[in-house]
Amino acid sequence: MQYLHTMVRVKDIDASLAFYCDLLGLEEVRRKENEKGRFTLVFLAAPSDLGSSSEFQAPELELTYNWDPEEYQGGRNFGHLAYRVDDIYALCQKFVDAGVVINRPPRDGHMAFVRSPDGISIELLQRGEPLAPAEPWASMENTGSW
Repeated sequence: MQYLHTMVRVKDIDASLAFYCDLLGLEEVRRKENEKGRFTLVFLAAPSDLGSSSEFQAPELELTYNWDPEEYQGGRNFGHLAYRVDDIYALCQKFVDAGVVINRPPRDGHMAFVRSPDGISIELLQRGEPLAPAEPWASMENTGSW
């Protein structure tokens, strides 16, 4: 068995790509437009997974954009995506600077949660040992749900 990808439906492809690529740091590896089915698939991979993505098309995140408007409910029912990151504090600051709410701040220097523009929970986990507690994260309260 081999893990291939996780698919999430998105309402605004540009907002989603800005979130997943510009902020989170994933890279677009391929795109499929389907005129007949009226959808676009965009496959993303983490920088450290680009070789595996190229060779095996895995592990990846598939963004599915349906051209006809649909209302998606219950992003939280999906669960969450998890990414190991090199510096959780720097990445959380990047999200804050872009106006993204940190739903569960990295008070412990190890774990944080944010939400995509479509309400998908994203878990961020510090690579290696947790970072030493630091402000503003150490005293920041949770916001919303994750």
